[in-house]
Amino acid sequence: MNDRASFRDVVKVREFRALWLAELISVCGDQLARVALAVLVYQRTSSAALTGLTYALTFAPALLGGALLAGLADRLPRRAVLIAADLTRAALAGVLALPGVPLLVLWAAVFALALAGAPFKAAQLALLPDVLEGERYPVGLALRTASTQTVQLISFAVGGAALLLVSPYVVLGGNALTFVLSAAIIQAGVRNRPVAWLREDQANDRRRASAIRLLIQDRRSMALVGFIVLAGLTVAPEGVAAPYAAELNASAMAVGLLLAADPLGSVLGAWWIGRWRSPDARTKAMIPLAILAGLALVPCHLHPNLVSSLLLWALSGAFTTMVLIQAQALLTRSIPNERRAATIGLASAGLQTSQGLVILAAGAMGDQIGVYRAIGLIGLVTALLASTCGAMWRRARPRNSQSPDGGHDVGHGTPEETTTDHGYALPAPPPRDPAAPRETRSR
Repeated sequence: MNDRASFRDVVKVREFRALWLAELISVCGDQLARVALAVLVYQRTSSAALTGLTYALTFAPALLGGALLAGLADRLPRRAVLIAADLTRAALAGVLALPGVPLLVLWAAVFALALAGAPFKAAQLALLPDVLEGERYPVGLALRTASTQTVQLISFAVGGAALLLVSPYVVLGGNALTFVLSAAIIQAGVRNRPVAWLREDQANDRRRASAIRLLIQDRRSMALVGFIVLAGLTVAPEGVAAPYAAELNASAMAVGLLLAADPLGSVLGAWWIGRWRSPDARTKAMIPLAILAGLALVPCHLHPNLVSSLLLWALSGAFTTMVLIQAQALLTRSIPNERRAATIGLASAGLQTSQGLVILAAGAMGDQIGVYRAIGLIGLVTALLASTCGAMWRRARPRNSQSPDGGHDVGHGTPEETTTDHGYALPAPPPRDPAAPRETRSR
């Protein structure tokens, strides 16, 4: 399907509205809970290190969860995985809301809560291409990204204000309720679908590679995962925003402005690419945008003033989000349905892991060479790595198979290994498994 799509077309899809609203509610609860946890642990321990550990535990299990649990959304009904993950997180969030819970129990619950988010995200992203056909899918990704970033910004601000009025335990209890509400919305608004990994297909397991082998065997998909993981490197400035502002001799308000610059750029970037009506243009722009996302941070080496820094960080965030949306859309459509959730889970885990590692690297480098130089150097390395992924992408593209998306044939080598067209403006090669029934999709 090559029909043009708009944000309005996407919002008209009932199942997308349910998934979208459920995610926004969960994201809001998550961000409020992060603020409340930081305040609660600091109130109980007066330790910045333990507070930082608690906050880090909300992100740390990403790689483990993506590697071990994301595949559940391929072997179980994805709607059921979404609901089960939400109810599990509701129970764990309820533990956090219990006054006086021991810190070790609190940390274990925070870790498990983040771990349970991996199958939810994998199932949600794997389900979206079936809910949004053709050009509605990348536009839906753009709308989802812009709205979740906006909710995160608002939630951080509201969370701080809410804790002036109520106890952190009340906020944490509210977070548990958001998961219950999300599960109810998905139950009511998303229809059940067959398991992607059909039982009768297991006789052909020898022909089906694991998600990791699938990526290794197809350099096009590997390049797309590379673009997704590289998107995590441009968050480096957020990890050193406070010392950066200090070197500017700016006030504490400048720290908040610097932290808001990247998410604000992300909102604008998602809105912008969502309005591009040409799939071919989105794909052709992916490599230049990935390079520009890194290059936008290089001038930080020159000690720009606050306004210039905000502009540079926002530009980097906008370019990064545009690349991330397009790479996710192409990757999702290039992976067989029965491996879609596991592959998306690995890519998402890689993204979050790169974010955590680059923040640690930026802090360590900042102590040695200064935060300005650290950010500029990380931006340059990001641009160089993006060029490498771009070269891999170009070399791996079939010479005689151009899609209307300006991209690539989504196959994995031989016709026997080629996946079926999922409707995202791609050529229609022979199905990977002609005997396998196609999953019915809803607009």
